[in-house]
Amino acid sequence: MIIAVDGPTASGKGTIAKALAAHFGLPHLDTGLLYRAVGRQVALLGGNPDDPADALAACAFADALLDDEALRSEESGSLASRVSVHPAVRQALYERQRAFALQPGGAVLDGRDIGTVIAPDADVKLFVTASVAERARRRWLEMQARGLEVERAAMERDITARDARDMGRKDAPLVAAADALTLDTSAFNREEAIEAAIEAVESKLR
Repeated sequence: MIIAVDGPTASGKGTIAKALAAHFGLPHLDTGLLYRAVGRQVALLGGNPDDPADALAACAFADALLDDEALRSEESGSLASRVSVHPAVRQALYERQRAFALQPGGAVLDGRDIGTVIAPDADVKLFVTASVAERARRRWLEMQARGLEVERAAMERDITARDARDMGRKDAPLVAAADALTLDTSAFNREEAIEAAIEAVESKLR
């Protein structure tokens, strides 16, 4: 069984995907982490994330980079959004994601193009979303908990800019698959969002 979980940044898709993987006993891949690693590698090499050649060269990052805590930073998230617009980068990471999805027994993958590009044949597709204001609030609280001082208004601007890049790119834009179940988590807390997602998947399987 393959479960695809797509959605914009801070929508709760990662939390939901992990919970679904645990509930159904499936391996989980946060595909956004791959793009964050590429963005981080570009920065480490002193390259330009908006340059297709620099971004493609960074796809050869070492697996150890995926454990770098810096990948969870806002800077890495912004870099990921910038390198992901390059078709060559998306193609370079495609096979890695596809192989994970097709492993025996199935898998849960979350990202921005799982249900449309990586696993269009997924058994269940969820598109998780929330308002910009709510997503900015969640990310702001997350940063505060980590001792990082950020302006909430700046967070909203950054999220809006990322949405525009992700939805406006020519190659594999962020969009709900035609057969995806949309889950708006704006009014949900963590537990409620997970419960709603599990129910949505189970109802689809029934």
